[in-house]
Formats: sequence, structure tokens, C-alpha cells
Amino acid sequence: MAPNDPKQGGGFFASIASGISNFGSAMTKSVNGLMGYEGLEVVNPEGGTEDAEEEARRGRWKQEDRDSYWKMMQKYIGSDVTSMVTLPVLIFEPMSMLQKMAELMEYSYLLDLADECEDPYMRLVYTTSWAISVYYAYQRTWKPFNPILGETYEMANHGGITFIAEQVSHHPPMSAGHAENEHFIYDISSKVKTKFLGNSIDIYPLGRTRVTLKRDGTVFDLVPPLTKVNNLIFGRTWVDSSGEMIMTNLTTGDKAVLYFQPCGWFGAGRYEIDGYVYNSAEEPKILMTGKWNESMSYQPCDSEGEPLPGTELKEAWKLADAPKNDKFQYTHFAHKINSFDTAPKKLLASDSRLRPDRYALEQGDLSKAGFEKSSLEEIQRAEKKNREEKGHKFTPKWFDFANEVAATPWGDLEVYQYNGKYTEHRAAIDGSSSSEEIDIKSTEFNPWQYEDLAAN
Repeated sequence: MAPNDPKQGGGFFASIASGISNFGSAMTKSVNGLMGYEGLEVVNPEGGTEDAEEEARRGRWKQEDRDSYWKMMQKYIGSDVTSMVTLPVLIFEPMSMLQKMAELMEYSYLLDLADECEDPYMRLVYTTSWAISVYYAYQRTWKPFNPILGETYEMANHGGITFIAEQVSHHPPMSAGHAENEHFIYDISSKVKTKFLGNSIDIYPLGRTRVTLKRDGTVFDLVPPLTKVNNLIFGRTWVDSSGEMIMTNLTTGDKAVLYFQPCGWFGAGRYEIDGYVYNSAEEPKILMTGKWNESMSYQPCDSEGEPLPGTELKEAWKLADAPKNDKFQYTHFAHKINSFDTAPKKLLASDSRLRPDRYALEQGDLSKAGFEKSSLEEIQRAEKKNREEKGHKFTPKWFDFANEVAATPWGDLEVYQYNGKYTEHRAAIDGSSSSEEIDIKSTEFNPWQYEDLAAN
């Protein structure tokens, strides 16, 4: 560990880290005054002095819905609830988890810069800033839809990128993604793990993320921090991420270690990130600082982690303007992801945009969204039963199991690798001389392997 690791409060970051590391009683309050909810914690990110009962009655839930949901959920305290609970569409956003995976591509130009860069430490500045850039989207308090097994999401027309994601497993829920342009290759296997705590939930990013720069084949590996969703049922829901993010250059051994500050008393430290880029000998070379909802900056430093004389902080990344008062807190890019403007020609029928529950929710029809969500889940159960009766095993189309189990800070992960078939699929379509126009918006959502079920 470097002498000025931001978690230890030394050197350049001493004044920043001081006093904000404790998640204290000024902001965490027990709902002792509400009958039946004694001991349940409500967390106010502003850390004011409101009575806990008053804060607990805030939020998006009607009282009868809140009480009913709590009675259903309290038995799951301490459990991983990733796929074991059917949730009301009231708390959903009109986007699936596969689409949310694609939000990491908004600032993909940072990976282009890393590929073009000669300085190995600046490469880490750019790749780490890229990984941080998506956290503004992660703070949304709406839940994305769990993908149906076999569901996909395709994206084109952004930064020269081809992006494909697929739901490769249902139990446990696992997704795999691949993106590529002339500068980089991005691959991810993702299996979210959760721990339900009553009025909050810890989300552990159990996954493996790899970025390969095409100019020389340098490979980077990302380990992100955990995320916590506070006030799930009582109070105003809000999201915080805290702990270490580590981006490692697997080719050279250099790495960036950044610390996401937890939200402290009266909001102190919320959003703040501090850390260093280290060489393979673990000597600090560049300090990084910023806020994950605003911008990240960097500055060369000495072996003690202090800024080098004659240098100044320079901005590596800045958040793009976002729509004001957007219902789902979407960025302009999130809207782009949901639109057909980023869809390639002859979109796969399994694409998330075509989900009827997602579309109904986007149109504001919660009743229809709930009905369509239940219908999809029923068909998925029927397909599973049919598959098991026939002795068949689900096989992803665009990714293969790599016969590799990777160790992560939160458990082991089965790794899926891109098989290249989607590239061949798109090349065949793009190279076709057919002039047939297809109204993709009218395409029926169909991720099913057994066509007869889709017609039921």
C-alpha cells in the first residue's frame, strides 16, 4: 500500500478523507415509532434532523402497498434476492439489465484515447475514468427488468461500436456482453449478487470485465466497488457506492486504485473518489480525484503521492448535460439506448427494446406493464419445463461457456466468452443486397427456443 493511500487519510487527500468515513447516527435512524417496523433503518443522505417516522413515510410507495410489500419481504432479510422475488412494476424503469450494461459505452471515447496514448499511466487514467463514468447512471433509483433467458440487446450507431449482450443463464441470472470498435474490445461476464437488509440492499458486482486495446493488445481488468440501495420501502430511495475500484493492466502490472468515499454525516464525502495510478512496483505516479456524478481529474505525483511542482490538475472526464426533471432520471444516452435509432438493420427479435412490458411502462401504462411482465415470466417457466422434459439444455447463441471459473472478491464466477457468431451474423445482413424494409417496431419480442410456446 502506498504511503498516501486515500483510505488512510495521508498526504494530498488527508483533508478530504478526514471526518467522512463514518456512516453515522446523524443520518441513519431507526423507525421505532411505526408499529410493526421497530428496528428498521431509514437513511437520510442529507443527514438532517427530520424525525425518522416522517422520513419513513416519504418515497414512492402508497401506505397499503408499502405495508403489503414489507410483509412479503421481511422473511428474506439476509438473503440474496436477485431472482427469488416477483416485484411490482411500480419500482421498475423501462429498460432491461442488458440495456443498462450498454450504458458503460456512453463515454467510450476514453477507451479510444487510451488506445492512442503512449504513456502507460495515462492509459490507466483514461480506462479508469471510463469505468467511473457510468456511476451517474447507476444512481438511478428504478430497477431495470431482469432479462428473459435468451434475451439480447444490440447497439450500433455510437462511436463506431458494435455492442451485443445476451442473457446466458436464468438460475443464477447471468449476462454476457461484447463491444468492439477500431480501438478496443470490451468483454464482460456478469452475475449480480445481493443481500437484502430490510430497508436496504447491498449489490455485489460479481463479474469479470476485460478491455483489450487493439494497437498493442494491452489488457485491462476491472474490479468495481459494491453498491448499496437505501430506503427501499420506507423513505426516499437513494443509491451510494463505496470502497475500492481497481483497474489493473494485466500486461504490465501497473494499476489504478481508487477509493469511493461512503456518504457521511450531512452528505459529506458523497460521490467523492480519490486514489492513485501505481507502477508495477506499487509506486504512485499519478493522483486522481473527482466525483462520480461530475468529473474526474488527474495530476502527476512524486513517490510520496504529493503533486509534482509545476504541474496542475487536469480534467480527464466530465459528465455530459442530462435532461432536467426526467421521470426516470435518464441521461440523453439512456434515451438513445431505448430508442430504435441505435438499433442495427434487421434487429434480433430477442432484443430488449421489443419487450412488451418495457414498452408499456415507457408509455406510462403500469397495469399493462404488470400484465405483460407476468405473461413473459409464465412463458419462461413453461419453456423451462418443456426444455427439461425434453432433456434439452439451454445454449446461448452469441457466447460460449469458457470452461473457466474466475475468482472475484465476492465469489466465483463462470466466465462466458464471445464466440464471434454475431459478427458473422451482422456481416451477412449488412452485406445483403436485399432492399426489403422491415418495421422493427412491430416485431414481436421472441427470445424463446421453443416457437410453439411463444404463440400461446
